[in-house]
Amino acid sequence: MAAPYRLLVTILTPVMRLLVLVPTERAAWAMAALAPVALVIAATALGAWVVAPVIGGVLLGLVVLDALLAGRSAGWAIHPPADVEVGQPASLAISARFTGGRQRNVKAALACDPRLAEGGRINIALAPEVAEPGWRGETLITANRRGTAPVTQAWLCWEGPLGLGARQISYPLEQAIRIWPDLSPVRSKDMQTFLRNNQTGLIARRIRGEGTQFEALSEYEPGMDRRRIDWKASARHTRLYARENESERNNQIVFAFDCGQAMCEAVDGLPRIDRAVSAALTCAYVALKGGDKCALFGFARRPQLFTPFITETRAFHRLQSAAAGLDYEAAEPNFTLALATLTAKLKRRSLVVVFSDFTDPTSAELMVESLGRLANKHLVLFVTIADAEVEALITAPPGDIATLARAVTADTLAQQRKLVLNRLRRMGIDVIEAPWAKIGPQLIDRYFLIKNSEAIG
Repeated sequence: MAAPYRLLVTILTPVMRLLVLVPTERAAWAMAALAPVALVIAATALGAWVVAPVIGGVLLGLVVLDALLAGRSAGWAIHPPADVEVGQPASLAISARFTGGRQRNVKAALACDPRLAEGGRINIALAPEVAEPGWRGETLITANRRGTAPVTQAWLCWEGPLGLGARQISYPLEQAIRIWPDLSPVRSKDMQTFLRNNQTGLIARRIRGEGTQFEALSEYEPGMDRRRIDWKASARHTRLYARENESERNNQIVFAFDCGQAMCEAVDGLPRIDRAVSAALTCAYVALKGGDKCALFGFARRPQLFTPFITETRAFHRLQSAAAGLDYEAAEPNFTLALATLTAKLKRRSLVVVFSDFTDPTSAELMVESLGRLANKHLVLFVTIADAEVEALITAPPGDIATLARAVTADTLAQQRKLVLNRLRRMGIDVIEAPWAKIGPQLIDRYFLIKNSEAIG
């Protein structure tokens, strides 16, 4: 099918270029079907050879006539979203109007950045609108990486009533779609309900009963935790008094992202760094609601960014904008330079949440040493995404020798990974290793556990 269609386009396109007319796939099939007929006529009746070019001319005339019957374009518009979030579907629509003629099989195509569509091309089929004249088509696009994705060219093609000829128009575009980190966990109903219930009465009073920072003494009442009884104060007053502690607030929390090669690898269709950014921004939003300060730090071969500390949720969009600027680098990260730079910038003890990944103990050696130096001055939480592919290889049924060999290799890698994580734990570094869908909730739980234990300040 492709060869006759290319041949027909090569023959007819120069003739129709000024008319913006093109033959359709049906015309190509018709030409392919007429070729054997012309061959039989030439073989059986040499004097009737003229019939073949006549039939070809008639087909050419039908193609041109059908394209003219398709009418003209009266205007068309593209409605792309200005902003999308990585991994989340967004709607892109095209509308078109025509004057005269009868149209069928109206299609549009857009040339765009490959992060919006595989191959950098978006195809949309248009259908007649019910409420008003015109045609409209809509499709869903899902970005697979953050950044700015340009849309550079647009095509619109519509066929005539016979389906032999079509009109096609195109023009360059100068539009761009901004791709932001995924904040769908922050907007979820469960998260909003949790935050609303957790912050009840925050402005009216201090949060007491959590943490270890002493706030006041109150008379002991039945039902209170007996471990809160202050025995020295009770002895002085000959009555039982309990301590009321104030929850720790105004902590500094830094989310540090390894933007190197390992974090650029995809997990369930999205790079690990994008999964980490989504979990970090969700935890940052919760931390800001709790009265703490948050900042982002990104690095690969060298530090990429370090944002100022954000102190309120009204400025949360600054963290989102900064996270959108984290670049992907297919290179090994320089942990020594990055974490030394971060240590020099932090003037007080902070909680540093490091998102990174590694493949073997050798590549993780510099990371472990740098994290150990960072843990001497700050509280460090190391977060890594569990490798589902390795787990699948380990649990695969050993049907043949090759499968068994892959399972043994994967199990060796998993054991080496556990050795590195256990080494981090022995150094006093807290570790979270979980599938990407559970990283966010586990990070929030660990943040509250650290905050309530007064371990940061």
